[in-house]
Amino acid sequence: MASSLFDLTGKVALVTGGNGGIGLGFARALVSAGASVCIWGRNADKNAAAKAELQALCSEDSKIEALQCDVASEQQVTDSFARTLELMGRVDTCIANAGIGSGFSRFHEMPTESWRKVMDTNLDGLFYTLRAAAAHMVKRAEHGDKGGRLIGVSSLGALCGMPRGEHYAGTKGAVISIMQGLAVEYARYGITANSILPGHIHTDMTDQNYQNEKFASAIMPRIPLRRWGSPDDFGGIAVYLASAASSYHTGDKLLIDGGFFIN
Repeated sequence: MASSLFDLTGKVALVTGGNGGIGLGFARALVSAGASVCIWGRNADKNAAAKAELQALCSEDSKIEALQCDVASEQQVTDSFARTLELMGRVDTCIANAGIGSGFSRFHEMPTESWRKVMDTNLDGLFYTLRAAAAHMVKRAEHGDKGGRLIGVSSLGALCGMPRGEHYAGTKGAVISIMQGLAVEYARYGITANSILPGHIHTDMTDQNYQNEKFASAIMPRIPLRRWGSPDDFGGIAVYLASAASSYHTGDKLLIDGGFFIN
């Protein structure tokens, strides 16, 4: 009985930015729980490698696809979502995970180009992706097939002051508000919406920070679990939110940070 709550057999998940880091951590766990998964990423080589890795984990009844997509492009998102439906038939869970950081500069010296680049991917990209997913899920619900999971990836940076990273933190704070709005608006269709807030997670994108001794020595003592997070630390929360176990859990922000925020 308990295990069936987390069985994703027959379900389809879309993970943007799913070819590496936390996104691939999500995808690995979803596949292992029985889901079919489509990942989107900008890098074709990384997409191919991730697809091969996921295919090695999936059952005969599951399907893995990888599409090249830059979520900052509205047209690419529109086309990729349509292609995802062609390949997969449906999308039950959509994880809007794709995001970028940016070179850090003092706020009053920040180039507009840097600000806009982060907004384009982290905020507009999430909007384009979740808009397409919500439209699909509502259409299904109107034909008697209620349900769906919308998940936005925010950040610990949304809750903490982030000097020289106001553009990044700003997008991640917006994710929380957007997901709460979606939770209320689409509850009537059986759709839940939640945000996941990663803390200090060691990925390719963050490796330079954690190799910096000054940065590491300042942050690590504030993490009660005394380690950086890893992409695999996000598998459980992805499966839970995609599963029947979370059907009454919506509008929440789930902080996965090893205790950093409360310390």
